[in-house]
Amino acid sequence: MTPQAKLIFTISLILGTTITISSNHWLMAWAGLEINTLAILPLISKSHHPRAIEAATKYFLVQSAASALVLFSSTTNAWHTGQWDITQMTHPLSCLILTSAIAMKLGLVPFHFWFPEVLQGSTLTTGLLLSTAMKLPPMALLYMTSPSLNPTLLTTMAVLSAALGGWMGLNQTQIRKILAFSSISHLGWMAIIIHYNPKLTLLNFYLYILMTAAVFLTLNSTKALKLSTLMTTWTKAPSLNAMLLLTLLSLAGLPPLTGFLPKWLIIQELTKQGMAPTATIISLLSLLGLFFYLRLAYCTTITLPPHTTNHMKQWHVNKPISPSIAILTTMSITLLPISPMILTAL
Repeated sequence: MTPQAKLIFTISLILGTTITISSNHWLMAWAGLEINTLAILPLISKSHHPRAIEAATKYFLVQSAASALVLFSSTTNAWHTGQWDITQMTHPLSCLILTSAIAMKLGLVPFHFWFPEVLQGSTLTTGLLLSTAMKLPPMALLYMTSPSLNPTLLTTMAVLSAALGGWMGLNQTQIRKILAFSSISHLGWMAIIIHYNPKLTLLNFYLYILMTAAVFLTLNSTKALKLSTLMTTWTKAPSLNAMLLLTLLSLAGLPPLTGFLPKWLIIQELTKQGMAPTATIISLLSLLGLFFYLRLAYCTTITLPPHTTNHMKQWHVNKPISPSIAILTTMSITLLPISPMILTAL
């Protein structure tokens, strides 16, 4: 792919995201979602590998269906209320269809089946875009329509996402699939609280983007795609692997790292809302995700000798850490003394 084509697709991604986030009319939001979908498809399929083409096809079909449901729900709401404003979703059927459409775009359970396969068929750079930037427009729509959505449906989908994201990630050996199920689990934490405190959802989303970007960029630097490859990266970049270890533990939500902060605040808010049993259930389900994060972190500390001649050139090579990766990982593993400042801001 030529640099000019990459520039066009990148500008289209930024344009589509900006249109969706800044629009008040449903047709403009739908147009931004379509621009985003069309811009990311060439980036997914740029390697011309059959698995990449399959991933692009699956992504196109799912996102097209979700965009059609968004348009259908907004049209139904306009038919009954005469309003095309995003914040004026008042018809119950329209809200139900919209919740399903946004869940399909984000990859929430039970509309999650496409996300691990698409992420597995993409490169690490494209996977980073799919896990972070492509979730920003549907998350913005979820944020703007959160007062109108059914809290029971959102809570059910959130608990199922946390359960399935942790459970399905246990037996995976491909790192991209593990990160895909991690994303599904984190989306469950975001969806469960958005009706009661949308600011907490945004905080969780921003910290998730920060930690996921640090993990993806580190893996891209070490060229690690599966657990067996991750075990041989310690000697290639010892300092980078040490930072990856802490970033993974932070992404797991292990105190006192940064990733624990949003989970702590969400549990506190759910308890205030009289949902202590739900908070207990989703907290226990997060232990499933903690298990495979600990397994990933353990793999980063193992040093295995290279078994092929291809790895011999990389043995005992100390790679320098990129400044961007260093900044992201440092922010991802910041200890909790910053918590009082964020709490006072909320």
